[in-house]
Amino acid sequence: MAKPSFADQSRDDFSVVRERALLVGVLLGGDPIGDPLAELSELTESAGADVVDSVLQRRRSYDPATCVGKGKLEEIRQRSDVHDANVVIFDNDLSPTQIREIEKAVQRKVIDRSELILDIFASRARTAEARLQVELAQLEYTAPRLRGMWTHLERIAGAGGGGGAGAVGGIGTRGPGERQIEIDRRLVGKRIAMLKEKLAAIDRRRTREVLARKEFFQVSLVGYTNAGKSTLMNTLTGAKAKAADRLFMTLDTLTRKWELGHGRAVLLSDTVGFIRDLPHHLVASFKATLEEAIHADLLLHVVDASSPDALEQINAVDTVLTELGADGKQTILLLNKIDAVEDQSVLTVLRKQHLDALEISAARGTNIDHLTEEVDAIMQGHMQRLRLSIPIASGKALNFLERYADVLSQEYVDTRVIVDVRIPPRALEHLHTLARDIQHIDVA
Repeated sequence: MAKPSFADQSRDDFSVVRERALLVGVLLGGDPIGDPLAELSELTESAGADVVDSVLQRRRSYDPATCVGKGKLEEIRQRSDVHDANVVIFDNDLSPTQIREIEKAVQRKVIDRSELILDIFASRARTAEARLQVELAQLEYTAPRLRGMWTHLERIAGAGGGGGAGAVGGIGTRGPGERQIEIDRRLVGKRIAMLKEKLAAIDRRRTREVLARKEFFQVSLVGYTNAGKSTLMNTLTGAKAKAADRLFMTLDTLTRKWELGHGRAVLLSDTVGFIRDLPHHLVASFKATLEEAIHADLLLHVVDASSPDALEQINAVDTVLTELGADGKQTILLLNKIDAVEDQSVLTVLRKQHLDALEISAARGTNIDHLTEEVDAIMQGHMQRLRLSIPIASGKALNFLERYADVLSQEYVDTRVIVDVRIPPRALEHLHTLARDIQHIDVA
């Protein structure tokens, strides 16, 4: 049976399950550090494809028509034939025209970096919120590319242009008509508007939820994808979050109570992992999910210390945090997977450049007690020493103090309780909503 030609395959049917992928990277400037296609290879395998070969080209600028030069394009086609690759994946973002021209030359489906990441997110989305976020990102990626992706630009109303009886379309449909691409754009635009409205409602609800937890000191895990955030979450809170050696295992925010000891606790949230050149559509779509990092009191930046690209990954995360407006947050840098480090030179550089970093192993529990102590100390540093006079009848306020503050002493004077406490500012705000008649007494 004859093998179907590329022309018989549809670009709409994007499934990389067990496909054979040839990777292509176009580098501008000097020599890269490490393997420039290592991350793309991991992304491709996470999407379910087998990497059969890779091609690199160094250029002064991208070719406007095909990104790579003509000679390299022919090499890609030949190597795709040799390895029977059925998809070519670029580590660069391509324009619709470039995709079309490359596909025409290599006779294979061509996917760029952003489309690959979007596909992985789509396969990982489990909740209704995550699916909405991924769909919005995919549509915003696709919308400006409709002209380059669609080829059926014939008029669907008034097609054929005939005026006699039996003409295509019939009475009432003849005329200048409307191109399919215009209909598609209108439908995509309506869907994008609807998704943004739904996600805006989710964003408002999540913001309310975050602010409603203001009596707690809030800590958020951030870091490069596959740095071990979910494993650390499980170690610290027993959350039983799904953790695996795969990129983007976590798309939905998970928040759990982390007991620090001595009756103190914080709320710990795990967020979606970051990556180099994370598509802006994803950052925008997942803004509601990333609200935890924006509103957190403290960030735990988890780094895979065993990765040769650890320094570049730290910079990538810092870039995304800056885009989110969370770059000024107090942060503890955690060098995770310290037990798996093979290249000690990388660890030496990390130690020199980040003197305050804490070395841990989330999987083995190494230095977790030190991390807990450091977070506890930071939380207490945020606490205020106050002497308060509270009505005895305000049972809710007194119970709240027992749960969310350090009560150093208390005495009963007539109908009031005089308490000496250390309390976080957020908890103090909430305390005043529980009892109006709270008086502040100067500490001697």
